[in-house]
Amino acid sequence: MGGASKLNLTKSMLEYEKGKKLTPGAVLGIRRPYNFVEGEYPIYFEEGKGCKIIDLDGNEYIDYLCAYGPILLGYREEKIDEAVIKQIRDKGFCFSLTQSVQNRLAEKLVEIIPCAEMVIFLKTGSAAATLAIRLARSYTGRTKVMRCGYHGWHYWCVEVKGGIPKKLYEDVYEFEYNNLESLEKLMEEHGEETAAIILTPVGHPLGNKIQTPKAGFLEGVKKLARKYGSVLIFDEIRTGFRVSLGGAQEYYNVTPDLALFGKAMANGYPIGAVVGKAEIMKEAEKNVFVSSTFFPNSLAFVAALKTIEMIEKEKVLEDIWEKGEKFLKDIKELTERYDVGAEVSGIPPMPYITFKRDPQKIYKKKREDFYAQLIRQRVFMQPYHHGYICYRHTEDDLDYTVNAIKESLEYLQEKY
Repeated sequence: MGGASKLNLTKSMLEYEKGKKLTPGAVLGIRRPYNFVEGEYPIYFEEGKGCKIIDLDGNEYIDYLCAYGPILLGYREEKIDEAVIKQIRDKGFCFSLTQSVQNRLAEKLVEIIPCAEMVIFLKTGSAAATLAIRLARSYTGRTKVMRCGYHGWHYWCVEVKGGIPKKLYEDVYEFEYNNLESLEKLMEEHGEETAAIILTPVGHPLGNKIQTPKAGFLEGVKKLARKYGSVLIFDEIRTGFRVSLGGAQEYYNVTPDLALFGKAMANGYPIGAVVGKAEIMKEAEKNVFVSSTFFPNSLAFVAALKTIEMIEKEKVLEDIWEKGEKFLKDIKELTERYDVGAEVSGIPPMPYITFKRDPQKIYKKKREDFYAQLIRQRVFMQPYHHGYICYRHTEDDLDYTVNAIKESLEYLQEKY
């Protein structure tokens, strides 16, 4: 039983030891080593271009995590970076008042996103989710929230509750994706007090298979929101500008009241947005306070406009879907050929390989071995998070990756 050779990660590990003395855990949250395979994955990257990234030790990888989603086109896209550099040189980007480029981007979002009548820009998905909940509570005069999916690290929704008093999340209830009955039961009990129902239109629970909406699920959620007078919010931070230009709401033809966008909208530049019905959004005129020194910074607006322009002109999403469909088909065939418990889920822009759970929990070791073999072959995927196909992934990159997956599955079959 051979398998691929372990990578040289000496510099990355030395930097990690240094980092632990300077920052708690050296790196934060989902980027910590235990979210990958400890000792097998690099901890620091040095540079990236297209779909390739290079770590501190000079190892080059084909990247399928895409910075956890923002990289839709590729790293260091010249047209986008040049537009940003031009803004810096010619006009600047941080002022006491807002630059008018904000309106140009807002107009574009209103044009392409079905639910968008007005727009509020922020810098992160977590901030967008929290603002949407605040708008809904102000608009309805209610407190309770029904949630499904990951919505960031703020107090009302974060899974890790350290440092958060219970009273700050006690009015938030979770329902199960694709299980309309679980939401119906909650609404029967709390519907008259429910300000918002928030969910990810494509289900992506941590470490579990991606789920697409069953027939009638999203429609059923919307019907319940209407029945009880609650605000329906789609968290499109991951699906926005990937599933379609107008988001999953456009693709599945279900329009919410509010929606959250970010990540891929500016191809790596920090941006978040809440979009939605004007009557709800207008709560931010007087009743809901929204302010940040950096929310109006224009660099991400410029990057987003250029990103959207490229998506439209170069048929980026059509290209990603075509590549992703073939990729999913190829790796599904492999997981059927090699009976090691591997499962493929997702949609063409967002593929994921997980392992069937067993009572002995051998799946955990299989998952670790599988992803260790992939990273050794310089394919950068994450064991607990789905991947992404970006515009700069070539057919050769995808073919190489399919072969690496094949060899990793062969390794598991021989070992287990």
